[in-house]
Amino acid sequence: MAIRPADHGIFASAVAALTGAAYFAGGTYPRSTTIDKFAFADDSRTTLSTGLSGDARNQLAGAANSGTAAYFAGGNTGFPSAIVDKFAFADDSRTTLGTGLSGARYGLAGAANSGTAAYFAGGNA
Repeated sequence: MAIRPADHGIFASAVAALTGAAYFAGGTYPRSTTIDKFAFADDSRTTLSTGLSGDARNQLAGAANSGTAAYFAGGNTGFPSAIVDKFAFADDSRTTLGTGLSGARYGLAGAANSGTAAYFAGGNA
């Protein structure tokens, strides 16, 4: 199965190798709250029932604490967002972090030092 941004409008991803799945969030046009989970074993897709919190967003960033959780941050709702959502791999539940980003941004990048921290940088305010 090919995953192409032109087909799905993907702007953020987080991979969880230890849990055997990849998570993709957001969209281009229309903006989206959708989180798609692709199982590595058989390439099947599941759309999580929780989705992103807040308004539909695009141009957000993703990072993963492998084996624990995926994080999706920022994004464009028509205005920049500071929201950070955490999706636990164990049950795909969502928690919205109370701290959020230091400022509202879209088009940012995400990276992780698994087991230590997620980092989000750059973007447009």
